Amino acid sequence: MAYKFTIIVPVYNEEDNLDRVETKLSEYLKIASKKAKILFVNDGSQDQSQEIIERICANNPDFSFISFEENRGLSAAISAGFNHVTTEYVGYIDSDLQTDPNEFNLLLEHSETYDLVTGVRSNRKDSFVKNMSSSIANGIRRTFTHDGMDDTGCPLKVIKTSYAKNIPMFNGLHRFLPAMILLQNGNIKQIPVSHFPRIAGEAKYGLWNRLLGPLLDCFAYLWMKKKYINYKIEKQG
Repeated sequence: MAYKFTIIVPVYNEEDNLDRVETKLSEYLKIASKKAKILFVNDGSQDQSQEIIERICANNPDFSFISFEENRGLSAAISAGFNHVTTEYVGYIDSDLQTDPNEFNLLLEHSETYDLVTGVRSNRKDSFVKNMSSSIANGIRRTFTHDGMDDTGCPLKVIKTSYAKNIPMFNGLHRFLPAMILLQNGNIKQIPVSHFPRIAGEAKYGLWNRLLGPLLDCFAYLWMKKKYINYKIEKQG
């Protein structure tokens, strides 16, 4: 059976989480509602992440990887994954596993009707400062984009690959994935999902890139929205 769904796992200095990632994603592959495979994108990790990723991929035929020469950021890692994927659907989950990969099946239930399905983290297990800054950032983003999404930072998403490949990525644009689907006249849906505390490793975002950074990114989004080219080919010969 051919693969239908690729799950992108961006990695940056997550050596303490990767064995658990292997276990959890291997378990999910057995119950996935669409035949799935895993793509690690190593974003220039400086710890032992690459060695662990290579071992995981050598032991699991459904796992593969690409690795950056240097750290380029989460948006670059997601963009590289989108460019690399050949399956009909593409997903995304963080390697800290604060969301449950089994809940991809909840999103996949709606994947044929909607072009992007994203999780909304319920009862978030983060600090007060992190939750508050994310809430403010989401409010600012909604004001600029009118995408109606409550939690674009949720690292659990399913997108039709044909739409994902048409997203022109820049740093910070991973927060605007629903808005970029709307620019393509696509439709989007959000589904409540579970959230868990980080067990190992360190968070990669502080107050700047969780609150002030997204505000600046909104202006970049508005510029790109004005310049965005959207077309559909009717005929070719």
